[in-house]
Amino acid sequence: MDAAHWDERYAKAELEWGPEPNHFLVQEIDGMEPGRALDLAAGEGRNAVWLAAEGWNVTAVDFSRVAIDKARLLAERRGVEVEWMVADLRDFEAPRQEFDLVIMFYLHLTAPERRKVLGQAIETLRPEGTLLVVGHDRANLTDGVGGPSDPALLLDAEEVASELVGLVIDRAERVVRPVKGSDRDALDTLVRARKP
Repeated sequence: MDAAHWDERYAKAELEWGPEPNHFLVQEIDGMEPGRALDLAAGEGRNAVWLAAEGWNVTAVDFSRVAIDKARLLAERRGVEVEWMVADLRDFEAPRQEFDLVIMFYLHLTAPERRKVLGQAIETLRPEGTLLVVGHDRANLTDGVGGPSDPALLLDAEEVASELVGLVIDRAERVVRPVKGSDRDALDTLVRARKP
């Protein structure tokens, strides 16, 4: 999928996934001291805006200009500042060792593309920084609901953890996410890791 596809999708809804942050983000950073955060594949900005409201200095990147425009409006309504960037993460190079937290939620890439983006994410982390990856799990195809139907774009916790070279893995597992209006839950991969 390309930026034009996502521009079209984001243009059809007020906020595709609502204004509230992903509950895995809230849960996984509970108790962390706010610092600098980088949101990769920020979409309409719900996670970046929430982080900013929690005291984080946030940079958020997405390749959909429509999504970033909507994210700016959400930040204005919430009265927070976020540095918004329109860029394709497959070509994006962030500054090295700048961020205390890097999040990558529901980014649909093939394994080689994902490894490249994760490598960049690792480079952006400061020592003791945290990387949090959440995405549609491969088991969703048979046992869950939602996400891409192409298995090449889905995640596996052990596979993602193995790609985080040089990081300490704190958590790598399949997690359940209830979906309103569905009789099945979504299955997600969640990986949380730290840079020594």
